[in-house]
Amino acid sequence: TLAVTLHLAVADLGWSQPTLIQEKAIPLALEGKDLLARARTGSGKTAAYAVPVIQRILTSKQSVREQDVRALILVPSKELGQQVQTMIRQLTFFCSRDVRVTDISGKADLSAQRPILMEKPDVVVGTPSRVLAHLNAQNLVLHSSLEMLVVDEADLLFSFGFEADLKNLLCHLPKIYQSFLMSATLSEDVQALKELLLHNPVVLKLQGSQLPDSSQLQQYSIKCEEEDKFLLIYTLLKLQLLQGKTLVFVGAVDRCYRLKLFLEQFGIPACVLNSELPVQSRCHIITQFNQGFYDYIIATDEQSLADPAAAAAQTTAGKEKKKNTEKGGKAKGKEYGVSRGVDFQNVSNVINFDFPATVESYIHRVGRTARADNPGTALSFISHTELDLLSEVEEALTGDNAESVLKPYEFKMKEIEGFRYRCRDAMRSVTKQAVREARLKEIKQELLNSEKLKTYFDDNPRDLQLLRHDKDLHPAVVKPHLKNIPEYLGETQTHAVIKTLT
Repeated sequence: TLAVTLHLAVADLGWSQPTLIQEKAIPLALEGKDLLARARTGSGKTAAYAVPVIQRILTSKQSVREQDVRALILVPSKELGQQVQTMIRQLTFFCSRDVRVTDISGKADLSAQRPILMEKPDVVVGTPSRVLAHLNAQNLVLHSSLEMLVVDEADLLFSFGFEADLKNLLCHLPKIYQSFLMSATLSEDVQALKELLLHNPVVLKLQGSQLPDSSQLQQYSIKCEEEDKFLLIYTLLKLQLLQGKTLVFVGAVDRCYRLKLFLEQFGIPACVLNSELPVQSRCHIITQFNQGFYDYIIATDEQSLADPAAAAAQTTAGKEKKKNTEKGGKAKGKEYGVSRGVDFQNVSNVINFDFPATVESYIHRVGRTARADNPGTALSFISHTELDLLSEVEEALTGDNAESVLKPYEFKMKEIEGFRYRCRDAMRSVTKQAVREARLKEIKQELLNSEKLKTYFDDNPRDLQLLRHDKDLHPAVVKPHLKNIPEYLGETQTHAVIKTLT
């Protein structure tokens, strides 16, 4: 009867068909096998391990009534921790008395979380550092009771600086337990984890698991040089040719601010998201974006700044780790990395304003849209210097079909020539000095939001909703006439542009 409750919850969530990862992983997991699965974010991988974890706990409870921590789920960030807890609570809706889950990845004091852990919830979700802290404090004891270990987003744990914590944590676990490793990529770090945690695992490299197919995700590319990139994005956003929430990826932090200041000239508000901003601000920006406060986020992803060679990427991660460690904390500079590890909700479009430096980075960026069964569009602007990178991505994604995944974006640039002088006017205002000032101003502003007001917002959570991150920075000279499209451009040009897209 307990197993029926799981079926009821699945039916209640409206899941009639399993996703590919669920179809392959769940039966193997129920047989007791260790799993290493490559699965993209949004492919249903959380349920792929959550269902067998819950099923095994329900089965155990039929013979052993003693309350104990039977499953540990390790995640790289607290946002992911919350998402996993939510999913397990949905799946245990009809048996919540029999299967209890606790997320300890948040920033609460260890002492505040101790009473919950003393009740021995069946499933504990947390980051490796937080779990290790509780193990050391003896708030959590796993060496005799643990039956299952899940490492979600395994490839991120090392780059987020959790390597040492993860290794130290293992000596607190029993000798025998079932393990699941879920990862978007099978990197060297993941291979090292496989050796450490898994025993004769089944490796699932699912075909087509990296990005959805063209019926769900439309991928386009358009060849345009630097000035045309600015002209095109101005036209697309100002004429509202892109509907829904949009993530715009650029290749460097300076480019974030240059594009934000450029769009400000036309009265188009956008948030900036990069690794320089405090973690609290980043988390808050993403939460508000998910709640519909903003339509546009301009983001960098750190992986795209590194050399395509893996060694260079590791060096970048190492520097990040070292820098954070010197400040006396854990290496969490990437904890809210933009292209990975954070669940952006209902993103309709991803624009690669600057094309990513690696195939992996392209997959991670574009994987922010077309999540679950929702449709999405990815549009990449390609300059002549980025053509080789485009070829690499096309080659990697084409697979067995001869047809290219990235279709040419049928957009006649000559139709928007009338907007070019306005674009040039705005670009002239966004000087290097203006970008520098904007960068400093934003960091100062966000540090104030993040630190000084933290205690106030703890007491007045509603006011936190009023704290917006897409306000004008204004270090560039704003020319008021640019905010509106003049009549002689508006009607005819807009109709011409829309005609080219339909």
